Amino acid sequence: MWWFQRGVCALPTTLVVWSSATFIVSYVTAVLQGHVDLLMPYISDTSTDVPERCVFGFMLSIASFLGVATIYVRYKQVQALTLGGEHKLHRLNFIGLVLGVLSSLGMCVIANFQKTAIITVHLFGAALTFGMGALYILVQTGVSYHMQPRFHGRDILWARTAIGLWSLASVITAFVSSVVLYDDLPGVDIVNKLHWTPGEAGYVSHLVSALAEWSLAFSFICFFLTYIRDFQKLNVEVQAVLQSSHLYDYSHYDVRVHVHHGEHSPLLAGGI
Repeated sequence: MWWFQRGVCALPTTLVVWSSATFIVSYVTAVLQGHVDLLMPYISDTSTDVPERCVFGFMLSIASFLGVATIYVRYKQVQALTLGGEHKLHRLNFIGLVLGVLSSLGMCVIANFQKTAIITVHLFGAALTFGMGALYILVQTGVSYHMQPRFHGRDILWARTAIGLWSLASVITAFVSSVVLYDDLPGVDIVNKLHWTPGEAGYVSHLVSALAEWSLAFSFICFFLTYIRDFQKLNVEVQAVLQSSHLYDYSHYDVRVHVHHGEHSPLLAGGI
């Protein structure tokens, strides 16, 4: 059995690979088309024009779905491990679920509302994605703190703590540099400015802001990497419970016909 066939680790693995490919493919396409500069464009700039806009929207929407699935499975895993455990841990786990789903919802908003189309909606989606996402990482780090050493060692806690600090530093840097950028360029339409020249006003602030945005995005991706080993120890099943032996709206079959009341099959498992 290959490592990615163990448990449901294929889920966070797919999320990591697909999300990385989303950013890289749209960036490469935008650069080759001459729509953005080679050095540090904003992620949103790489999804402004066709065809990269179509690619980015399609791929990020799928990444959003994978994110919700991964976050929910993580929630159920912690819930199962700590069944009957302390109330504080369960509360943190539920808060993490809400924050994670909101962050994934923000990704879907970003994918479908480009900044040059409806900037207010795009910024709302970015705030959901990055703000709620950073909080999700911090909350899940807190969950890991309460789960060690009973369920896992300190190594995974330190890894998630480091990534949490990384994402927090990226958020602060992105916010501060963006404020400085808009102060340096009053009256300039920064939203629609896709090309920057070294030495012009605001260039350094733009580079720092864009770098912080990319750094924040990949801190999220790295955080989901830490789920792969945990998900190898988990299987998820879906159960179909029949309420009738047929699908008619009236009595059709003899009630004496044997009915299978339930069906269990793996949702994601190593046998796939």
